Amino acid sequence: MPSQSTPPYPNHLLSEGPVNPFPGIKVLERKLGREIPHRLGSNEGLDMPHRALREHFGDALAEHVYCYGDSEALGVRQRLSAQQGIALETMLVDAGADSLIALALRTTCEPGDTVVSTAGTYPTLGYFAKGQGCRLVEPSYFEAPGVLAPDLEALIEAAHQENARLVYLANPDNPSGHLHSDSAILKLREALPDSCWLMLDEAYGDFRDDAGSEFAAKAIPGVIRLRTLSKAHGLAGLRIGYAIADPAVLAMMMKVRIHYAVSSLTLAAAEVVLDHPDEVHQHVADVKARREQLAEHFRALGADVLPSATNFIGIRLPSAELAAEVHQQLLAEGVLVTRLVHPELANIIRITAVQAALEPGRLAALEKAISA
Repeated sequence: MPSQSTPPYPNHLLSEGPVNPFPGIKVLERKLGREIPHRLGSNEGLDMPHRALREHFGDALAEHVYCYGDSEALGVRQRLSAQQGIALETMLVDAGADSLIALALRTTCEPGDTVVSTAGTYPTLGYFAKGQGCRLVEPSYFEAPGVLAPDLEALIEAAHQENARLVYLANPDNPSGHLHSDSAILKLREALPDSCWLMLDEAYGDFRDDAGSEFAAKAIPGVIRLRTLSKAHGLAGLRIGYAIADPAVLAMMMKVRIHYAVSSLTLAAAEVVLDHPDEVHQHVADVKARREQLAEHFRALGADVLPSATNFIGIRLPSAELAAEVHQQLLAEGVLVTRLVHPELANIIRITAVQAALEPGRLAALEKAISA
């Protein structure tokens, strides 16, 4: 793995910088090496009886709502470390990949800095970057028959020309589904300016065929890798994900992180799901099988189906107008697919590989448009 110096942080985070004034009871207990049973200094609702909550959800849920969650998410990190071989000290847990994107931007960028991202890729990146006062530069996708991929050379060129502070890449990509190889990622990092960070969004990484590889567990210098438990683990509504980076980078991220963004209930639920990896593995296998079944079905109709290493397929229609028409027809029937809003990708329809997508007639409007 190439050597890489750490790109710079915003000036206001240097020296001591801000310090979390409320690390939480769980962190304090670990420092002391014992439990604190009498929490007389806490102002959480510890004496709240929660009769209505218990009646509605049961006692087990109610026990998780009294206190803030473990700000270090040790239980989740321990399980991820054991299952995936990720070093414990290279992980930071937060409220999903979106929250991690915002956190990574707060850690690395100041208003006026330039962020580079492929035009039409996951739009939340641009939403947060612009909201932070950053300048967004968007090179186009590389397009060819059967290919729609973030153009790594274009990202590198823009990073140098625009003096970028951060480059964002989703891998596998959302919405194209394209997967760049590990060697391509390392070459990208090596080719970026030393002063530029790489944010590597791997929200769909669990659906890669090599998801459990040694490379997937590594902290890469100058890179902040983002993962989520929303897709393969089915916890989108509870909001939990994690970053992988050098410990020094994570320490800087902790300076600007919301202390208790992940609830105690979410942490407990994540631990339960992680304690049953066979269910997760079966779910991933089922999704991949449905993905290929969907892709084959639409290819047989003559559709331009993009290769995907995710839990969805992308279909490239001849025009944005046709994609908009299909989208509206399906929506009128109560069927929601994703039609991309970015003008450069407005002819793409994205379909998640759930069982309902395979039901005969469910996507008839799209099938008719393809066959016309």
